[in-house]
Amino acid sequence: MVELKTDTSIDAMYEAGQVVARALTAVRQTADVGVSLLELDAVAHEVLREAGAASPFLGYRPSFAPTPFPAVICASVNDAIVHGIPDGYRLRDGDLVSIDCGAILEGWAGDSAVSFTVGTPRAADVTLIESAERALAAGIDAAVVGNRIGDIAHAIGSVCRTAGYGIMEDFGGHGIGRHMHEDPGVPNEGRPGRGLPLRHGMVIAIEPMLIGGGRDDYHCAPDGWTLRTNDGSRAAHVEHTVAITETGPRVLTSRDGL
Repeated sequence: MVELKTDTSIDAMYEAGQVVARALTAVRQTADVGVSLLELDAVAHEVLREAGAASPFLGYRPSFAPTPFPAVICASVNDAIVHGIPDGYRLRDGDLVSIDCGAILEGWAGDSAVSFTVGTPRAADVTLIESAERALAAGIDAAVVGNRIGDIAHAIGSVCRTAGYGIMEDFGGHGIGRHMHEDPGVPNEGRPGRGLPLRHGMVIAIEPMLIGGGRDDYHCAPDGWTLRTNDGSRAAHVEHTVAITETGPRVLTSRDGL
């Protein structure tokens, strides 16, 4: 069931989204050659703590997971697409890093992700990240009253496919509100004019995940969480929490300069 949020609730979700935005900004500013993924997790954890927010990631255990998630961020490096577990790995020059973070504040959730490179970037990685960001922007532009979920999916998928990238079939965006994952699902590829009609008060997380090699297949790492490309190519993951309103899409996890 899709819950329509009141304008007051959307304002509250904006506050949660801004905690996530600050956490991602702090992580990106900290990330550098030699910094460990555990150190990045600690930075995000401190931002949440200072805001009085809880993490919807920490301890989260969906049906597919063998263990609860042990961190407040997902840190996916190079061929890891999503759900990477922060560990002692220290970032190396040229790494492509995707960080996903969430927050619960006053009972409302926010969820966002960003991809970036560390040190000297590869040209192909820069193009991949830029394409992911364009796909996200296209999805947000389609998130208007009167459109349908399929219009968002088509907008995202068109950017990805035109650029020659792969798309994970079984993973995409989602509704969000009191819980991090709610109805409806928001695929990253689909047919325009199909699916649930978009209405004022719907809040969704839009999150393109692009596979650089152009293939769609992936596998789960032995940790039971990290999803990696089958061909070893790099991946990018970006995400915003977006409210659908009569005046247009409102990005609740907007970040200055990001």
